[in-house]
This record gives sequence, structure tokens and C-alpha cells, in this order.
Amino acid sequence: MKSQIKRSVKFSLIIAVITFVLAAIFSIVSSSILSKVMWVVGLIVVLLIVLIGVMFDMLGIASTAADEAPFHAMAAEKVKGAKQAVVIIRNADKFASFCNDVIGDISGIVSGTASAIVVLQIAKLLGHSDGSPVQITLSVVLTSLVAALTVGGKAVGKYFAIHASTAIIFRAGKVVGFLEDKLNISILSNQKK
Repeated sequence: MKSQIKRSVKFSLIIAVITFVLAAIFSIVSSSILSKVMWVVGLIVVLLIVLIGVMFDMLGIASTAADEAPFHAMAAEKVKGAKQAVVIIRNADKFASFCNDVIGDISGIVSGTASAIVVLQIAKLLGHSDGSPVQITLSVVLTSLVAALTVGGKAVGKYFAIHASTAIIFRAGKVVGFLEDKLNISILSNQKK
């Protein structure tokens, strides 16, 4: 029992550090990109950030819903990505935590910050200062739109994650397998801890 608690605390601390680093990277990259582009491009960047959050949320849910059995036969036949899919399913708690909590939550936070930058750009383009009624209206509309797309997208993603979990995790396994081959590193552990 104590070793499980120790592992859980260790994993939580690692996730917290990874989240801090990734959030800083996402924020710096998105802010620097958004400050140098037109508001239309900024809006596209915001939508891409939302899409990333939705996709990773779907991956996390699919990992907890997928059945391991179909991948064993594929792994025996040396189908690329099947071995990685088994590892994803066996570590679904950690995989889902990373996808849903780390990437998903970071995407939500960064999309909010990016939306604020886009609102400032649009308000400035229209000749309105900070705190003007136009800027406040733009902020409410864009924030509401981003929230609706995030929540609606995650709802649709959850449906597919539950009903097509095998196909989703197989594709995720293929991507991980491809990255492991090309980068020559082990992204996923080959054993369940």
C-alpha cells in the first residue's frame, strides 16, 4: 500500500512538472505567434489549440474504454502500433491523466489566453481602447465561442472515444510506434508499472 502511494505521489509530481513546462512552452509559443499575425490567423491558432485539447481528451477517454484483446492478435502478427496500443491500454490511467489533464487542461488555459490576445487585436484594429464596450463585447463573444467549441467538441469526442476506442487507440499506437522508430527512443514503457 505504501509503495502504491509513493508511486502515485511521484507520478503526480512528475505530471505537475511536465504540466508547468508544457504550459510555459505553449503560452510562449502561442503568444509570440499571435503577437506577430493578423487577428484572423490568431483566431485560427485559437481554434487549433481547442482542437488539440478535444483530440487529446478523446484519446484519454478511448484509452480507458478500449479492450486489450484485439491488439494481442495484431501484436502477434507484428502489426505496427499494436504493441504500443497494448501498452497504452495497460497504462490507461497514466495515459488518460496525461492526455486529459495535462494536454487537455493546458489547451483550455492557453486558448483562453490566446482569445484575449485576439480580442485586443480586433479592438485595436477597430480603434477601441482597453475596457471599451466593444472590447468587452468581443471578449464575451469569443470566450463563449471558445467555451462552446471546447465543451461541444469534447462531448462529440467522448462519444467517438467510447464507441470507436479500438480504432482510436490503434491509430495512437501507430503514431507512437512511428515516432519511436523515427526518433529511436522509447516513448512508452513496455511494462505495466
